[in-house]
Amino acid sequence: MRILFVSSTRLGDAVLTTGLLDHLIRAHPGARITVATGPVAEGVFAHMPRLERLVVLRKQSLGRHWLAFWWFAVRRRWDLVVDVRGSALAWSVWARRRAVMRRREGHKTEQLAAMLTLAPPPLPVAWTGAAERAKAADLLPDGGPIIGLGPTANWHGKAWATENFTALFHALALGKLAGARAAIFAGPGTKEETLAAPMRAALPGAIDLCGKLSIPEVTACLERCALYIGNDSGLMHLAAATGIPTLGLFGPTPWREYAPAGRLAAFVVASDGTMAGLTVVAALEAAEALLGTAVASVAGGA
Repeated sequence: MRILFVSSTRLGDAVLTTGLLDHLIRAHPGARITVATGPVAEGVFAHMPRLERLVVLRKQSLGRHWLAFWWFAVRRRWDLVVDVRGSALAWSVWARRRAVMRRREGHKTEQLAAMLTLAPPPLPVAWTGAAERAKAADLLPDGGPIIGLGPTANWHGKAWATENFTALFHALALGKLAGARAAIFAGPGTKEETLAAPMRAALPGAIDLCGKLSIPEVTACLERCALYIGNDSGLMHLAAATGIPTLGLFGPTPWREYAPAGRLAAFVVASDGTMAGLTVVAALEAAEALLGTAVASVAGGA
């Protein structure tokens, strides 16, 4: 069986599609899967099981990258084409079956699950390799809990103030996660560097992981954290996908659609719809409740 899966080109949206892919991998263990995505998100799929080909769509003028991809796809026969972009591509190539995204109400994972009539929606997953896990062990060695902090976002209105992040970290490091170390996560580029710089200055002893790692390496580092706290961003979705306790911070963005989805994921929303309106007290209460859920989950599993 050959499956063509057209994912999102954005990191967070691409991570949210991994639950659908994980379902297809489990439902069709002999399938060979081709995934199309953008360069920002390609690392999400680098270690995906059953991956036959990863097509990276590098933007060209006049949409020529999509034309080149269509030429690749149209010359092959597919048993299933899944297009989360909701484009006409799925209808322009040979396929026995097609599943095309249509805009619906509800969380993004519910919208994706509806494409294949799945209920409940499968949770996102994260894939990494042995080399990445070894590097993460060197960067984040054992020796007490680590709190991952994600101070960046794709626009400033989604970013919580540095002083709030640091106050929340110190409260947790003196309480529920006594003795915790901080690890600061951020992507590459000037915008990410600008948003992360105040946090690095405020927590000079933190493990600095800003802009230095590939997506699989970031994934492996997140897996070693006791808790991740971050703005609404691709990193937040990636953290939730690893299964670690993940707290998403929301102000003006649509949390009903983009709250973190994971086995131990939670979120807190500002009462006034702005990040300035999100208090440290509210975030601390949410973080402590999430950690309590994580402990109960471990005890229940035992």
